Amino acid sequence: MSVQLLVDFGSTYTKLTAVDLEAEKLIGTSRAMTTIRTDVNEGFQVALEKLRKAHPEMGEIDAVSACSSAAGGLKMAAIGLVEELTAEAAKRACLGAGALVEHVFSHHLGKKEIKTLKQADIDIILLAGGTDGGNKECILHNAKQLAEAGLDVPIIVAGNKDAADEVAQIFQKTDIEHYIVDNVMPKLQKLHVEPAKDVIRQIFITKIIEGKGIKQAEEKIGEFIMPTPEAVLQAAELLSKGYEEMEGYGDLVVLDIGGATTDVHTIGEGVPKRAEVILKGLQEPFAKRTVEGDLGVRHSANALLSLVSPYEFRQYYENGEQEADEDYIEKSVKKRHEEIGYLPDTDEEREFDHALARICTDYSMSRHVGQVEVVYTPLGNMYYQTGKDLTDIQYVIGTGGILINAEDPKGILHEVEHKSSKKLELRPTDCDFLIDEQYIMHAMGLLAQKHPRLALKLMKRHLV
Repeated sequence: MSVQLLVDFGSTYTKLTAVDLEAEKLIGTSRAMTTIRTDVNEGFQVALEKLRKAHPEMGEIDAVSACSSAAGGLKMAAIGLVEELTAEAAKRACLGAGALVEHVFSHHLGKKEIKTLKQADIDIILLAGGTDGGNKECILHNAKQLAEAGLDVPIIVAGNKDAADEVAQIFQKTDIEHYIVDNVMPKLQKLHVEPAKDVIRQIFITKIIEGKGIKQAEEKIGEFIMPTPEAVLQAAELLSKGYEEMEGYGDLVVLDIGGATTDVHTIGEGVPKRAEVILKGLQEPFAKRTVEGDLGVRHSANALLSLVSPYEFRQYYENGEQEADEDYIEKSVKKRHEEIGYLPDTDEEREFDHALARICTDYSMSRHVGQVEVVYTPLGNMYYQTGKDLTDIQYVIGTGGILINAEDPKGILHEVEHKSSKKLELRPTDCDFLIDEQYIMHAMGLLAQKHPRLALKLMKRHLV
């Protein structure tokens, strides 16, 4: 038996997955509360003891790999020239690397934006702006502003290559850690985010892990590879594409509902399905991730009250308009916001959790999915698509504690599908639902770094 242990240091739980590389099987999983405030090894050891007790046959561990979203995960700010173009491209590079984008700024940075950045709890700044050979005045201005601010966070410069040397000279006169990489948008509406993502991962491994207090686990863990959301995205891409002769599932959606955020990952081109529809706006990445910081079933639950009225809230109950007055809704939401480890112990409380999850699912899909805009002209109607067309998506995969533990997870996932009330949204119309029942998507993203065939085989076997 050759055992590889895959670890996720999450904000709430440390999750372990053990895989037998020789027998090509999943040995088991376990979890324990993440002890980020003391020593993360404590929570890790508790989870490991649980795993060994449940699977005494496991024996010695031969290799350990880890990802992390503990202590708030990887937090970034993205800066570009035009909001819909280079600023959006920078934001997508951050999201694709597994970061939570706290701030996005466009055009020239002023005193207000610099003050916000100095006060923000962020780990990295991604500075973009201008296509190659285009405007370079803005990125030079912003580089000077950042240099003069004396920010104590790494800055990745991924803008107009014609400005790269001058930007480097600006930061070389300071103590700011900086990296010059390829432009995230070298041509208009064309993305090139991989070089920036590679450096983000490098900084995450070498700098941020230590800053989050997880460095003390390195002796036991061996290697930290990436932020947890990137591991999930890589697992999803592997499952979609397949590996060598092993076929994948094609275009798919992965929905991860957490206590603080809801992440949506889509794999596929998402191009228009109808000949009369014209694609508009920035090129969509094949593997796309969005994260909604105001959609969560615990820490962010209170934000849901600003999105839906009490009447609308009740529409998300499984049995239609349930008896739940405004006071009950507010108290229940407040309880979950204040007690992030709360587990419902009655049918009523479980149904309330499921209603929260349905809201997170519905609203996160609205923000992620593409839309068709109808423009009336003298020559007739014109149809423009922005974002991805997901109407032909076959598989929607649900992960996250609320879905894994729900009695009817598909009842929650049905919220991703097409709705007559949102007919301009290009949502899936006829899809199959799979549940990451053993919470292994992040682990398979880690395993895929060296054993992609086995990772794909295990996902096909254990997504139910």
